[in-house]
Amino acid sequence: MILTKAFELIYVKGYQTTSIDDIIATTKVTKGAFYYHFKNKDEMGLAILQEILKPALANSFIQPLQLQANPLDAIFDLVHALLMENEFLKVEYGCPAANFTHEMTPWNADFRQVLDEITQEWETAMVAAIERGKEMGFIRKDVSAKQVTLFVMSGYWGIRNFGKLENSKSIYLPYLKELRNYLNNLA
Repeated sequence: MILTKAFELIYVKGYQTTSIDDIIATTKVTKGAFYYHFKNKDEMGLAILQEILKPALANSFIQPLQLQANPLDAIFDLVHALLMENEFLKVEYGCPAANFTHEMTPWNADFRQVLDEITQEWETAMVAAIERGKEMGFIRKDVSAKQVTLFVMSGYWGIRNFGKLENSKSIYLPYLKELRNYLNNLA
């Protein structure tokens, strides 16, 4: 409960601007109870990454790539769902993993390591899906799975930032249209 409520608060306010007192007030636990579970805020933040973001990534970012036969459709459907349909991911707050990456990787090696693991899991799953698509004839043989993956991932994180600036999902629509065009050119 502490991790879930703290994560929701951090997603809205940001990690560095959320104090332990904010977390305690939101979760309604005592300081003693907080410190019973975590030595400090960074230990709690790392637990959020391990116990909330990693499983969410597996369910929302990786599993969809493994369920559809055509990875081009799977990639588009995944990004579309994350941008337009996901109830938790709010346009005004961006991508939680990207937010943690921007806020914490310059200052904390442990955060950098876990966030890199999370990113690598998504990257590995997308590369594998694209390679499967090449073997099954959905994607041209000359396509670099790694390049496509980095392009799609960076586009997703980038458009999330534009969404935060605009505070509107309408900014996602031209991106999604161009993503569809790009993916169709890989067939």
